Amino acid sequence: MDADQAPSPNFNDRKHPVDMLVLHYTGMESGDAALARMCDPAAEVSAHYMVWEDGRITQLVAEDKRAWHAGVSSWQGDDDLNSRSIGIEIVNGGHDVPLPDGTLPPYPDQQITALIALCQGVLARHAIPADRVVAHSDIAPTRKTDPGEHFPWARLAAAGIGLSPVSGDAMAATDELSTGHTGAQVSALQHALKAIGYRLEASGTYDAATRLVVCAFQRRWLPDRLTGNADRNTLARVRDVYAAVTASSGPPSSASSSSASRPS
Repeated sequence: MDADQAPSPNFNDRKHPVDMLVLHYTGMESGDAALARMCDPAAEVSAHYMVWEDGRITQLVAEDKRAWHAGVSSWQGDDDLNSRSIGIEIVNGGHDVPLPDGTLPPYPDQQITALIALCQGVLARHAIPADRVVAHSDIAPTRKTDPGEHFPWARLAAAGIGLSPVSGDAMAATDELSTGHTGAQVSALQHALKAIGYRLEASGTYDAATRLVVCAFQRRWLPDRLTGNADRNTLARVRDVYAAVTASSGPPSSASSSSASRPS
C-alpha cells in the first residue's frame, strides 16, 4: 500500500495489543483542514491514516503507536480504545458539513476502493475479529455519528471487512419499543445490544441511553430507519447481528450478562 507521510505529534505508546479497527469521517470543510488539525499539537487529536476523496492515503501515526482518535468510548466492555485500535479518518463533511440541500455528502467510489485496500492490509497485519470493526458512532453513541448512515458498510462487508450477518426468519409481531417502555422485551433488547458491544445498562426501561444506542445501531445496520425506536425490523436486525457476534466470538464475555438473550 502506497501512502503519503504526514507525521502527527499526537500519539503515545500503546497499553494493549491491536484488536480493533475504528472508522471515522473527518467532519470538516476539507481534507486539508482535517490534516492540519490532526497535525496540530494543540488539537490533541490524530489517526493512523486519512483517506482522501480521490483515493490517496496519508499516514499520520505508525500502527504500533497509540493515535488519539476514539476519545471517551467503549466496546465489548473495553475502554482505552485508542490503545487497542487502528483509527482511519475518511475525508467527508458528514453531518457537520452537509451539502447545500442538507443531504450528506457521498463517499466517492475511488475513496471507498482505497479504504477497502487499506482495511484489508490492516486486517492482514493484526488479529482483529469481525465484530471489532466498528464505527465511531458504535463506540461513542452518546456523542458521535460518524462515519454516518450514508457510509457503505455493505460494500466493506462484501470485501471481508466487518460483520456480514445473515437475516434469519421473520419475527413474530411485536409492538414498537420506545422511550418509557419497560419490561422483559426491553431488557432482552438491552442485553443483546450489550452483548454486541455497546455500553448499555440492562435496566429494563427504554431510557434516553437506550434510545441513543438503538439510534447508533440503526445508523450502522438500518440507515433508512434512523428513529431511535426499536420497531420489528430493528429488533430482527439486532437479533441477526447478535447471532453473528456470538458465532464469531463464542459465548458472550463477562462484559455481557449471562442472561443475555435474543430480543423477541
